[in-house]
Amino acid sequence: MGSEFVKNFYIQLLIWVVVVAVIFGVLWRTGQLLRLANYVQETKEELKKCTWPSVDELKGPTLVVLFSVLGLGLFTVAVDWLLLLFVRGITAH
Repeated sequence: MGSEFVKNFYIQLLIWVVVVAVIFGVLWRTGQLLRLANYVQETKEELKKCTWPSVDELKGPTLVVLFSVLGLGLFTVAVDWLLLLFVRGITAH
């Protein structure tokens, strides 16, 4: 049974390799890989032109996001707890 599993694994692996190779071949023949390579190269060039914020510039907005998410989470928990108490109060009688 163990050798059957290994045999099936290698057959499935071979099938996937063939499928990927066929897809790669089709993309290559139709010029899609060249378009993708050009897109990646142009993106790299555009990103080099960007000015990125420093670590100090990111600290403030990061804290704002962190506390906003924390506050929203606590608000959600509080409202959920209050609704639970309300529903239990209605259904208790």
